[in-house]
Amino acid sequence: MSFSAGGPGRARTVRVAPSLLAADFARVGAEVAAVEQAGADWLHLDVMDGHFVPNLSFGPQLIAACRPLTGLPFDVHLMIAPVDPFIAAFAEAGAQHIHIHIEAGPHAHRSLQTIKAHGVKAGIALNPATPADAVAEVMDVADLILVMTVNPGFGGQRFITSQLNKIERLRRMADATGRDIPILVDGGIDATTGADCVRAGADTLVAGTSVFGKQDYRAAIDALRAPAGIAAGG
Repeated sequence: MSFSAGGPGRARTVRVAPSLLAADFARVGAEVAAVEQAGADWLHLDVMDGHFVPNLSFGPQLIAACRPLTGLPFDVHLMIAPVDPFIAAFAEAGAQHIHIHIEAGPHAHRSLQTIKAHGVKAGIALNPATPADAVAEVMDVADLILVMTVNPGFGGQRFITSQLNKIERLRRMADATGRDIPILVDGGIDATTGADCVRAGADTLVAGTSVFGKQDYRAAIDALRAPAGIAAGG
């Protein structure tokens, strides 16, 4: 399901990507099926190594186990360093998109090219302290941009409002390429902050507790879309 929303420069499609990190891991297969049935567009998968970020999550084995359970695109966010040795494993596990952080290795341009060589869309991720200009020289190879609106490593944090200016700048940079580059936002996303991000130019809302923390997943996903004045589309 796709929806249209206004934003700087043009109308755009808005997606909701529930983050599996907030799901009940005792019933992970049922959780994946439930968010697909509830209208999720992508499934976001946060991979943490306890080194690049102060937490551990899961690896390619879990992603591979989930792959036969759903037709949702897998949006894999690698919060690991060094990242290059693990790209192939996550591509082979079934990722449609792989995001790396600009700081996760010395050659981000090469890392993005490696992702694309595996037939996977390549995303570049920015921490709150990372300026938009840090990714200017990889905009020609990046297929997606992920803006962290909290400091990565833990769910349930409060949205950092200063990131809205960064989203606006990244939207201008992305549009200047002449390519359709989705901008994702991840961290503290709810109906209010999600609407603010869409107005700033984001088009994909990564949501953890604001989906998996609710009783009704469909209502939660719809609530993320509704405040931005988003009308149902095809």
